[in-house]
Amino acid sequence: MSTAINSPITSEKRKILVTCALPYANGSIHLGHLLEHIQTDIWVRFQRMRGHETYFVCADDAHGTPIMLKSQELGITPEEMISAVRDEHMADFSGFHISFDNYHSTHSDENKLFAEQIYNRLHANGHIKTRTISQLYDPEKGMFLPDRFVKGTCPKCKSDDQNGDSCDDCGATYSPTEVLNPRSVVSGATPVLKDSEHYFFDLPAFEQMLTDWTRSGALQEEMANKLNEWFEQGLKQWDISRDAPYFGFEIPNAPGKFFYVWLDAPIGYMGSFKNLCDKNSAIDFDTFWHEDSTAELYHFIGKDIIYFHSLFWPAMLEGAGYRKPTNVFAHGFVTVNGAKMSKSKGTFIKGSTYLDYLNPEYLRYYYAAKLTSRIDDLDLNLEDFAQRVNSDLVGKVVNIASRCASFITKRFDGMLSANIDNQALADEVMHAGDSIAAHYESRDFGRGMREIMALADKVNEYIAIKEPWQLIKDETKQQEVHDICSLGINMFRTLMIYLKPVLPVLADSTAKFLNDELMWEGHKSLLTDHKINKFKALLQRVDMDKINAMTDASKENLVPTTSSNDDKKKAAKASKKAKAVDNSAALANPLAVDPISEEIQFDDFAKIDLRIAKIVNAEHVEKADKLLKLTLALDENGSETRQVFAGIKSAYQPEDLIGKHTVMVANLAPRKMRFGMSEGMVLAAGPGGQDLWILNPDDGAKAGMRVK
Repeated sequence: MSTAINSPITSEKRKILVTCALPYANGSIHLGHLLEHIQTDIWVRFQRMRGHETYFVCADDAHGTPIMLKSQELGITPEEMISAVRDEHMADFSGFHISFDNYHSTHSDENKLFAEQIYNRLHANGHIKTRTISQLYDPEKGMFLPDRFVKGTCPKCKSDDQNGDSCDDCGATYSPTEVLNPRSVVSGATPVLKDSEHYFFDLPAFEQMLTDWTRSGALQEEMANKLNEWFEQGLKQWDISRDAPYFGFEIPNAPGKFFYVWLDAPIGYMGSFKNLCDKNSAIDFDTFWHEDSTAELYHFIGKDIIYFHSLFWPAMLEGAGYRKPTNVFAHGFVTVNGAKMSKSKGTFIKGSTYLDYLNPEYLRYYYAAKLTSRIDDLDLNLEDFAQRVNSDLVGKVVNIASRCASFITKRFDGMLSANIDNQALADEVMHAGDSIAAHYESRDFGRGMREIMALADKVNEYIAIKEPWQLIKDETKQQEVHDICSLGINMFRTLMIYLKPVLPVLADSTAKFLNDELMWEGHKSLLTDHKINKFKALLQRVDMDKINAMTDASKENLVPTTSSNDDKKKAAKASKKAKAVDNSAALANPLAVDPISEEIQFDDFAKIDLRIAKIVNAEHVEKADKLLKLTLALDENGSETRQVFAGIKSAYQPEDLIGKHTVMVANLAPRKMRFGMSEGMVLAAGPGGQDLWILNPDDGAKAGMRVK
């Protein structure tokens, strides 16, 4: 049975087509790519939960000179290479629960059909021009050289070994023909100038349309402002052709001329969707792409490809008689630990490497918690990543279920109560659905996650104040315990409905536990007189050892080939020993302060999760001079415990600590010591030796309560 609240009328059902930018088919998926695909997938899953007809398509970008040269290097055909890479990409995306309706390739019959059709329509409408240009040509390889395949001396600052279009030293941009002492990256030969006829798309003919469209609300304000630079400089015709040899589609009626990869790449959205329509006759292609379409079309992209999607692409669609995107949503780049992803540091992490060590839903949640609707870069700080997932998902959300479920199954035959213990709390959590939905819709996921976690805090506080683990000891309080824990389970259910777009697998496990589908509209009701199943652990804490192993694995291909296996083993052993020493020293004097340490802001301090915990066991640590091994209970019934090594042996005997309460940092990332895993930190103060005291709250304090 469910008990419902009054709710606003559901909005009309929408028809929505969503795409991600197409990954290039000559490399692996890394954590930078995954920001976009996770962001898009969360938005898509939310729209589906709301009942809208939503399709999500993508494809591999499979054309261009780099594909051609890479396949030659591997000794295989381009078709063989892009097929293998597509399989790898699809496996990675599946591993992160990216729910594409179709994942295709730009090297497809559908894409060829639309590329030729759009070109022919543009040509017929007078939007294709031709002229002869001079380019650098590799006489040994017999090919014109794209900018990236030319190296030489910067014409501005005279730095050597610079790219053919820009200088890393002085930041100057220039034409490859301006490079001093140019050489071909492909063969090493000195390139020569050679003339060739090229085909151009007349972008300036669409200037007024693009000016209006970019200011229509179809783009984020930052993006529209950035595009002003192009209009101020004057739009120029766009070179859409490349000379043979080239891997791509040949331009109709132009032998030896091929479409530039960026001409047919966005058309790949249409090709992938057409492939889906051909496989599912219930989906009508024209409903989404006709120039008068009322369906919605959204592109999620990185900020580095704004120009292609916000100038060239809408102009091509306009000129060929197709509809333009409803919105183009851009996001920033991913940094790791505050810096650009680095192979030498092990922070250039492939998706497949991550999946070897960590739960993909950790990353989905962390990205969601930091994403905004703006074009901001996002930093993946690996320690903060572990702490946030452990604190929010394990310590707050799942903790609600773990605190309440055992009472329901053991004492009340798995049946939720018919009574609502705290209607005000229930209403607050249920009514938050409209606000959280608005955050999802606007892609302000971080704000939505903060609202969800604030609700989780209130539910945990309610349970801690009610203390069902104490009430259960009183035979006259059994119904009260039933009502408290039933409301706790219901609040957990509602929070998991809100989190389902972000954590689809955890939501599926929750649905099985609760015997409920976790539909979005379910947030408006409570389950009463409802049977649930036995609770099983839903989510494990993030282990910093696994994070460190992941970054170490990401460095593996950078180990010098001259190093022997023995050298590598010695280096790894020394590194492990150094880490153990660092961890032991930190825990031996947990409140030691570096007098010249950097100041922190209040927001940094607010991240610390201080808990009152009961010391349920304490023991000596063999061969450790300063450490005691403590087992701490974060709630009174001991359902959540942590093992902590504390450097307080000089002041306490283990037996004197058992049963006392203390204050611990509950969201400190676990650290592996040679004695075992330490899962937090006990707060202590004093000059040292016997004069060292753990922070001991009043004897009446109860475990699980937060320190305010």
